[in-house]
Amino acid sequence: MILALFGVIAFVSAASMLVLREPMRVALALIASMTSLGAIYGLIGVHFIAAFQVLIYVGAVMVFMVYVIMLLEVREAPGRTRFSRLALPGVIAGALLSAVLGISVMRGRPVAVDGVTPTAGGTFTLTQFSAEFLSSYWLEFELTTVLLVGAIVAALAVIAVSRRQGGHRG
Repeated sequence: MILALFGVIAFVSAASMLVLREPMRVALALIASMTSLGAIYGLIGVHFIAAFQVLIYVGAVMVFMVYVIMLLEVREAPGRTRFSRLALPGVIAGALLSAVLGISVMRGRPVAVDGVTPTAGGTFTLTQFSAEFLSSYWLEFELTTVLLVGAIVAALAVIAVSRRQGGHRG
């Protein structure tokens, strides 16, 4: 029951990141999502990952992101709507995706992932996932982190150029 509650909190906060307009509200939704993911990790018994989720992602990365948002002085424009016009279609698409995923989970057919077959009980365990991830997909994971850092640097460069050209209204 508690696991489902944290799952709903993680889902709702992740979905709200897609439709909120103000950067600080998006950052707070991301913090809520990461914290609830840390709680989920703790509830399923992977306390090491839960601790790293909270300490590194929530404690360090998000504090840095909130600091950058505050440093850039991004403010809400008066009279702007709080949500994007794509909020309603996004909620509908998310509900449909959740329904499809829920139906597929209820059917419960074990599937082999890249040659790793499920255990005799029909589940794909965390140990199997970890072994496959660390042996096959570590390079993609590291490249993704480099790509994200590059995206942050590019966003800061675009903001700096915009401010120099007089595009900033504060």
